[in-house]
Amino acid sequence: MPLSDAPTLLVVAGPTAVGKTALCVRLAQQLRTEVVSADSRQLYRELSIGTAKPTSAEMDGVPHHFVDSHSITDPVTAGRYERECLSTLNDLFARHRVVILSGGTGLYINAVCFGLDDMPPVDPDLRETLRLRWQQEGLAPLQEQLRQLDPVYAQTADLQNPVRVTRALEVCLSTGLPYSSFRQDKPAERPFSTVLVALDRPRPDLYTRIDTRMDQMLANGLLDEARSLYDYRHLPALQTVGYQEIFPYLDGVYGYDEMVRLLKRNSRRYAKRQLTWFHNQADYQWFAPDDEAGIRALVEERG
Repeated sequence: MPLSDAPTLLVVAGPTAVGKTALCVRLAQQLRTEVVSADSRQLYRELSIGTAKPTSAEMDGVPHHFVDSHSITDPVTAGRYERECLSTLNDLFARHRVVILSGGTGLYINAVCFGLDDMPPVDPDLRETLRLRWQQEGLAPLQEQLRQLDPVYAQTADLQNPVRVTRALEVCLSTGLPYSSFRQDKPAERPFSTVLVALDRPRPDLYTRIDTRMDQMLANGLLDEARSLYDYRHLPALQTVGYQEIFPYLDGVYGYDEMVRLLKRNSRRYAKRQLTWFHNQADYQWFAPDDEAGIRALVEERG
């Protein structure tokens, strides 16, 4: 298919609380299309309040895919997401000229747009060993080991994400080669063109929104949601901001005020890491969250 005849995937990326959902709903209504979520947490039906999952009212009748689509007991890797999302997009492009892919999980977005690296299989025993090390020693020793084994990857990786760190170490330790040596240079071919958009707003505004939203999450029952998930706290889906700060509170490690402080601080840090990720990626055009007119003009120009 010639590129000019290909449908368009409009990627709307950005940090947590920047305003992606509201913008994408408006764009979807104007473009008469649907939204595919690229959020590695919102696809789990058991995680709602702590992931700021959009409500039915917020979605305002716009179909959203990969929201409440899977269970935390059946983890979704980036590779699985890539396969399932491409299948969904194939169906959606049969009905729509433009489809919106929206989220803050950069790895998921890259998987769909450019393909994943061809990584070697890893011994399950090694994976379990690293998981136990992380639980017993914390993340810092694993981060340092990754810096030694693969300084190239460590410079760009989200080293606060235990899943990313342990996955890279699995490859380094099982092959004797840097994780970065397996990363592909040439993007996978896709039957659609891609328009990459990222959202940002002034940092004080973003951080205020994050703090306010965390207060609202707690008022909406985040503690009860975390209590209901306590027995699953070891699962990959729960190794994330919004839950990991609550489990120690439930264990009596620290008090309520400290828990709230950590929730807000770590959410702000998470947003900063997301912004760093997208700024380090090529080809993103940056917009304010209320500039749907500018984004539509870009789609018409590129599509």
